[in-house]
Amino acid sequence: MKAADIVEAAAQYLVPTYARPEVVFTHGQGVYLYDSDGRQYLDFMAGIAVNALGHADPEWAEVVAEQAGRLTHTSNLYHTAPQIGLARRLVENSFADRVFFCNSGSEANEAALKFARKWARQSSGRPDKTGFVAFSDSFHGRSMGALAVTHKDKYREPFAPLVPGVTFATFNDLESAAAAINAETCAVIVEPVQGEGGIHPATPEFLKGLRQLCDEHQALLIFDEVQCGLGRTGHLWAHQAYGVTPDVMTLAKPLAGGLPIGVTLVTEQVAQVMQPGDHGSTFAGGPLVCRAAQIVFDRVNRPEFLAAVRENGFYLQQRLCELASDKIVQVRGAGLLVGLELTVPVAPLLAAAREQGLVIIGSGENVVRLCPPLIINREQIDTAVDVIGQCLLRL
Repeated sequence: MKAADIVEAAAQYLVPTYARPEVVFTHGQGVYLYDSDGRQYLDFMAGIAVNALGHADPEWAEVVAEQAGRLTHTSNLYHTAPQIGLARRLVENSFADRVFFCNSGSEANEAALKFARKWARQSSGRPDKTGFVAFSDSFHGRSMGALAVTHKDKYREPFAPLVPGVTFATFNDLESAAAAINAETCAVIVEPVQGEGGIHPATPEFLKGLRQLCDEHQALLIFDEVQCGLGRTGHLWAHQAYGVTPDVMTLAKPLAGGLPIGVTLVTEQVAQVMQPGDHGSTFAGGPLVCRAAQIVFDRVNRPEFLAAVRENGFYLQQRLCELASDKIVQVRGAGLLVGLELTVPVAPLLAAAREQGLVIIGSGENVVRLCPPLIINREQIDTAVDVIGQCLLRL
């Protein structure tokens, strides 16, 4: 089909939940995407922080093809070696004792919320210990539970009433958090680096304070690392930079290199309250996606790989700070999750950059989100920053 036919068919057949530009991507290679007209684009969105190894990575593609020719699905009624191989990697390289597999970040957060409620009731003996505390500018997903702990009204209001029992405090404000967390709180959920909310890193004092407050009130601390986890900040897990350990952590986006996966990691005390039938998923943790995820995990979890992410992330922020524009408010982020806050809406900039062969996305109305594949190099960073600078001059 021609690009115009695909765009027209999408308008006819798909539920209109996305406002897409009239570009049809056909393939990718490394950090580049190609459209139906053969144009090349430097990819600085990585499928919304998903394609950690870029596009069509040879090792990843070979393993996926090999596994697809052997076994793709059995359901969770049976054991498979790829699932256990991935679970072992995650547990042995994190705080966690056990893993629950699902299919997306929203599902991982749904599982975390369910686990927290059951844990709190069983550990405290209080049926009213069901409250959640989340934070301003948070984003945890679009399913009903995950949406309930997501802050922005534009996501929440069309689908109210949501799951009850959620209190919002101010991100990076420990006094606000302390006022919200109480004896009825079963869990506090927070992103160590906010993604959709504008690329806001938590302060060390804030996360350390949350850990203390959760301990005082016998509540679980849940870190949502769906976007900021698995190498994106230059650490295997974003929270490692803070020296704070959660009770539950959720992962998703980059783990399987573009195939759908979600993970909820938990301590033994949380895992032990769950029984067969309490939760589940037909497709989760299948042999194909878990084999793919092993490749991504092993590559990202190399000291030299993580060091390169930290160095290139620092270089990206440095280059952005050098741009001469009165429209720039702030550059912030961690590793290769960087936000460029502007005084103007970012939509015209995103469109202008795309015309110049650079794919970037927004994070809210006035923040550009830069989350390229983790294999990006300095020459490609220079190209992206130069394009952004040129486009800013035209706004």
